[in-house]
Amino acid sequence: MATMTALRRSWDKHWTAWAMVVPVVLVLAVLILYPLANGIWLSFTDQTEANQLAEICTRSITGGEVCRDNPDVWSFVGLGNYADVLTGRIGEFWQWTGTTLIWTAAGVTFHYGLGLGLAVLIHREMRFRGLYRVLLVLPWAVPAFISAFAWKFLFNERLGLVNSVLNAFGVDSVAWFADRWTSLFVAVLTNIWLGVPFMMVALLGGLQSIPGDLYESAAIDGASPWQRFRAITLPGLRPVSTTVILLGTIWTFNMFPIIFLVTEGQPAGQTEILVTGAFRAAFEGIRNYSLASTYGVLILSILLIFSVFYRRVLREQGEVW
Repeated sequence: MATMTALRRSWDKHWTAWAMVVPVVLVLAVLILYPLANGIWLSFTDQTEANQLAEICTRSITGGEVCRDNPDVWSFVGLGNYADVLTGRIGEFWQWTGTTLIWTAAGVTFHYGLGLGLAVLIHREMRFRGLYRVLLVLPWAVPAFISAFAWKFLFNERLGLVNSVLNAFGVDSVAWFADRWTSLFVAVLTNIWLGVPFMMVALLGGLQSIPGDLYESAAIDGASPWQRFRAITLPGLRPVSTTVILLGTIWTFNMFPIIFLVTEGQPAGQTEILVTGAFRAAFEGIRNYSLASTYGVLILSILLIFSVFYRRVLREQGEVW
């Protein structure tokens, strides 16, 4: 009763805010909460494309439909899917997880490092600085699938530009997608090409918010460029850095198009990551909706654990987040 009274008072006092928030909450519930809840539920079943219907209907010669019970209708299996995935009875969860972690760590490290370096470079006064900024942002503006196909063609074994350059120096062509590590290397390069501009733009905005007086005072006190970078730039960028690193980790962890279009999991699925494994379970062969949902829940759990741990580390360092 007290809760209803509090809600009524809140509505009477802030009805305009409620009127704006409620539609957004409803849209989020339809687009996010319902699919999420349905996916979690599916992960506790054995539902596939073949057993999702309780009865199977086929057209007869006379033009009508004949329906019969499906003996293999789906059922509730509890944690069976998780046990199968985590023990390796189905799929290659641990191999895909290892590849995903390597892929994510390499991508985010180079995204941040190169993005920071470029942001510092073009933050300085120089000729044609505006042109450089536009050119460096272009990879981010190009659709990801176009960049993916372009990089895949560059590393084509027979026609690719990279092997042509190697051949010009007397080096034999490399079958880039025939080995796990060279194939993953190409995917990481493509991801770096796509991800660095975002980091650069975000960090450039952070650099522009740092007062110039701090650098002038440090220079007067005799601080070297490296000392100014370490004592002023990095601390000043910390709020932006914490956010972009978290976003970059989540995006790279779930970066589906690069792996799917560039390496296609070659060789023999050794460069698959968790999100592409979930896609193949859901849309290739007999579609296994329950298995794909299980992978989805595990991916969400890993990212939630990382986010909680990341937030705790920031709080211990005195960051507010």
